[in-house]
Order: sequence, then C-alpha cells, then structure tokens
Amino acid sequence: MAKLARLALMLTLSLAPLSANAEMVSVGDLELSKIWTRATPLNAKAGGAYVTITNKGETADTLVGAASDIAKKTEIHEMAVKDGVMLMRKLEGGLVIEPGQSVELKPGSFHVMFMGLKAPIKKGEMVEVTLQFENAGDVPVKMPAAKIGAKTPAHAKH
Repeated sequence: MAKLARLALMLTLSLAPLSANAEMVSVGDLELSKIWTRATPLNAKAGGAYVTITNKGETADTLVGAASDIAKKTEIHEMAVKDGVMLMRKLEGGLVIEPGQSVELKPGSFHVMFMGLKAPIKKGEMVEVTLQFENAGDVPVKMPAAKIGAKTPAHAKH
C-alpha cells in the first residue's frame, strides 16, 4: 500500500508543471502564459477562458480544441464585430500558432468557450481545462477565475 501511495505521489509531482496554476506552462515548443478564466453569474449557461500561446519552435502548431468537465461542451471560438454586429462562432480548423509568433485568447477575440455550464464559475476557483494541440497534444492547465466581467487575469495586477 505504501509503495502505491509513493507511486501516486511521484506521478502527481511529475505532472505538476503541466497542471499547476502557473504564470507560464511550457510543453514542447509552446509556451502558455496569462492562463485564466472569469467568474460567471449564478444562472449563466456559458463562460470563457483565456491564454496566450507562444510558439518558440520552427514548426506551426494548431490549437484544435479544448475539454473541461465544468461544461457539456468546450470549444475554441472567435468573436468579431461585422457591420456593427458582434458575431461569435466556433473556429473551424482550429487556431494556428506560427513559428516565432504569439496568439492571445482574450475577451472580445479568440477564446475557449464553455457551453452548458454545470455550475457557475466562482471568483478564485481553479478551473481545469485541457487544451488540445495538433502537435503538442493534450495540455492540462488550471485556470484561476477572476471576477465577473474582468478584462484581464486577476493575478496580472499583483
């Protein structure tokens, strides 16, 4: 039993850099920073999450999806204003991160969309999300929840 407990602890510690609340997570050639979400009102059915992805490699990678247990469906979305009308839609084909470039998922732009929230997201809560990349694979992250309507991550103001 003690051997199994030690093995579980070692596994947990080995995965910590990928899933811990961190200012930055690196996986392969990708660097993820400004990882956050925001709280939602009590009866909200949807929420958003945000991250900046920098490709330090020589080959493009694509954010093809996301998954989280907090919602029935999790997708990568694009928000844009066209002819004065705000449009939001699933980003078909994913979001390409070119070599040497950064892409910022932020309010009013590209973002992770939680649809069919199972419970409200509360300020200070850590939301577990797996970002799915074409080359880098599945990257689990924990996103701290800023206040409702926040424009930037809560920890950015420290």
